[in-house]
Amino acid sequence: MNEFEFLKAVPIMKSVNGIEQLIYQRKIIIKKYAKGETLYNQGSSCKSLDIVVTGSLAAYSLTENGSSTIMFEFKKNSIIGANLLFAPENIYPLNIYCSSKCELVHLEKSAVEIMLHDYDFVMSYIKSLSQNSLGLNHKIAMFSRKTLRQNIIEYLIQQSITQHSQTVHLPFSKKEFADYLGVQRPSLFRELKKMQLDGIISIENREITVLKHI
Repeated sequence: MNEFEFLKAVPIMKSVNGIEQLIYQRKIIIKKYAKGETLYNQGSSCKSLDIVVTGSLAAYSLTENGSSTIMFEFKKNSIIGANLLFAPENIYPLNIYCSSKCELVHLEKSAVEIMLHDYDFVMSYIKSLSQNSLGLNHKIAMFSRKTLRQNIIEYLIQQSITQHSQTVHLPFSKKEFADYLGVQRPSLFRELKKMQLDGIISIENREITVLKHI
């Protein structure tokens, strides 16, 4: 499969015209990344719109004591940089790294300006902006008014709906789960053990079943 065929198979790109010329001009680049590789450091300038074709990435912040909190996750067909590319101060506020092997499409700003004439591309762009806003609102709510137990239950319920199962398979390790919740790993392990003893959940490796809500 050549680059043109590859890009046409990406949902957001399938109706866009002029892709071949943008590839030739190197305004569209396809690149592979290894697991653990950093895509952007906090403070880096956003110079492209990035589409996740395979793999997953995480955006995280570091506290003064060195612990990390995962703020966003980017999976297949996610768009990175949609809210920054045209911003007056287009600086990444978070670090972004590959939580698995990834393949991304990088679109230069000038290429995005051309593609914004395509209706389907615009709608995907707006959808990405909305998802980022919802994700941020969710994190704000998580940190401001809920206990660790409530945040765990809320996450498990959301995953239960997404996975169509009462038993949830965690899409990441428990260490990464702790980072997502913004707590230390021992704190998460203690709370999960208490919840299991209280009959709220049952745990088997990465499989967690919600037995009752709180």
